[in-house]
Amino acid sequence: MIDAFQAIVLALVQGLTEFLPISSSAHLVIPSLVLEWPDQGLAFDVAVHVGSLVAVLYYYRQTLRELAVDWFGSMAGQGATVNSRMVWYLGFATIPAGLAGIFLEQFIEDHARSLLVIASTTLIFGLLLGLADHHAERTPGDEPLTFWRGLFIGCAQAMALVPGVSRSGVTITAALMLNMSRQDAARFSFLLSIPIIASAGGRKTWELMGLGEPFDVPMMALGAVMSGVAAYACIALFLRLLDRVGMRPFVYYRIALAIVLFSIWLGS
Repeated sequence: MIDAFQAIVLALVQGLTEFLPISSSAHLVIPSLVLEWPDQGLAFDVAVHVGSLVAVLYYYRQTLRELAVDWFGSMAGQGATVNSRMVWYLGFATIPAGLAGIFLEQFIEDHARSLLVIASTTLIFGLLLGLADHHAERTPGDEPLTFWRGLFIGCAQAMALVPGVSRSGVTITAALMLNMSRQDAARFSFLLSIPIIASAGGRKTWELMGLGEPFDVPMMALGAVMSGVAAYACIALFLRLLDRVGMRPFVYYRIALAIVLFSIWLGS
């Protein structure tokens, strides 16, 4: 059982790394391996997912309201709009990750959660992010989102089931490679996280209910609040600084993190 200090640290790490392109799994493995902290437990995992979900829902509350109004309007025969089409793009882009989760989750759980895999994917997909950002700097694009672009980004998102890839990192990488602007790439990536985080949190909640075990409500509340605050601040700051700093700081950070993880693996 984790204590309050560990809960705060883990919730902050989860909230920050859920949306930054640096991989939450690569960071959450360090406390258990280096500091020998106990497993956070399923209940706490549910709580921090809820916190992250509430943060992105609240940040994009106006956008989500507009998307819903236009989508329901289009279904009522008022004609398609950019917003109503966006809802369909988000829906179809979620399918690849959903299918990958159904058919590959157990295989990944059994074979792809080693420190070597996490270190390797942290490095490889960090370099791919750097290439995509370099491409965006050399040929600044403003391509609109289309069904096929959204589906391509959704297929890229499915790769994030492998620890160390980073869901936000791989989706932003794919969008930049398609000549979308940085802001549009990040916006679609964050909106696309909503059904993924919701489904992951729902599945874990179902598992938790099936266990029938008591859980620490105050600790869950602490995790949810800290994760939500960190996630909201992360989204706001990331989008504000995105055009100014690009992806380069995150690429350098991922390379440094990979070196640390490889060093831990070699020393283990």
